[in-house]
Amino acid sequence: MDFNTIPDYYDTLHPFLQFIILLVLAYLGGEILRLILNTVLRVYKKRTGDEVLTESIINNVRPVLKVLFPLILFNIALDTVDYPAETIYTIHRVVGVLLVCTIAWLFTQIIDVVQEIVYHNFEINKEDNYLARKVRTQVQFIKRLLVVGIIIIAVSVILLSFEGVRNIGAGLLTSAGVTGIIIGFAAQKSIANLIAGFQIAFTQPIRIDDVVIVEGEWGRIEEITFTYVVVRIWDQRRLIVPINFFIEKPFQNWTRSSADILGTVFLYTDYQVPIEALRKELRRLCEESPYWDKKACAVQITDVTESTVQVRALVSAANSGNAFELRVFVREKLIEFIRENYPESLPRTRAQLERPDTGAMDPAFSDARHQRWENHSGPDNK
Repeated sequence: MDFNTIPDYYDTLHPFLQFIILLVLAYLGGEILRLILNTVLRVYKKRTGDEVLTESIINNVRPVLKVLFPLILFNIALDTVDYPAETIYTIHRVVGVLLVCTIAWLFTQIIDVVQEIVYHNFEINKEDNYLARKVRTQVQFIKRLLVVGIIIIAVSVILLSFEGVRNIGAGLLTSAGVTGIIIGFAAQKSIANLIAGFQIAFTQPIRIDDVVIVEGEWGRIEEITFTYVVVRIWDQRRLIVPINFFIEKPFQNWTRSSADILGTVFLYTDYQVPIEALRKELRRLCEESPYWDKKACAVQITDVTESTVQVRALVSAANSGNAFELRVFVREKLIEFIRENYPESLPRTRAQLERPDTGAMDPAFSDARHQRWENHSGPDNK
């Protein structure tokens, strides 16, 4: 077969068939280019051992390339279709809009690749994760900001490619002063939230996975957006808090500078409680527990009332989760230790009964007391 005659066959086909053939060839060419890129990445992975980068690129960028490569090839070869110039121009405009959207999609996926690499290098599933939480918080905020910027730029490029929209935009610019004032008043809360988001991302009063107490609830920072923060409560509920709350109101952050924390257990006992025995038992319990970080282990009397003594057991742990488990363990075992070895040290109420003076005694009470005395007296007392 003479391949030089193929262009002649193509020119004799109906324009619609040419269009369909061009679509099929563009798709096949795009798949070939994508497979070549995948092969290059696999070879790079074998030579360098960098699985995170190659797998992230393949998983995140592959769906985009399945659209981007065929669009580029189709746009290049579109002029070969025997359509009128106006039709070709219109198709070019449509393909151009699709290309802008696909390229914007590609950039957002590249940002996802960068985020996955950063997350891999800064794992938070370890005890000392201060730096990882700091970096992840910044990356999460910057990613959202970049995605919004990419969308705005893509929409702007698409709109500016149409003459009518450009004229409308020019008309809007003439009233930009009044429009800006109106938008400023309408969006002042949104702007305040955006500024608060910048403050949180870079001054970092909170970070991803920080342990906080907000509105009386204990939980961890799960997500930080432009307008709100999601706190995962210990019982798997989610507390949604406006982002400017963490700028304007006080809250507790248990992992602000480090994850290690002190835990307390309060016991209320009788005055006869043996403090030294409790200290020895607490030391034994701490050494037995895997949650203790070997920094603090003490028993102290912190308060007294008319009937009880407040005993505080102070223990330390590497993070708040370990501290909770350690406190529960110590509380249960110390109560069991006191109950089994020193039951007289459990809280109790004392009362002293005295016989009233006979001179001031009520006659009825005297007769009743005399009758009870006779009933309980022996023969020698009668």
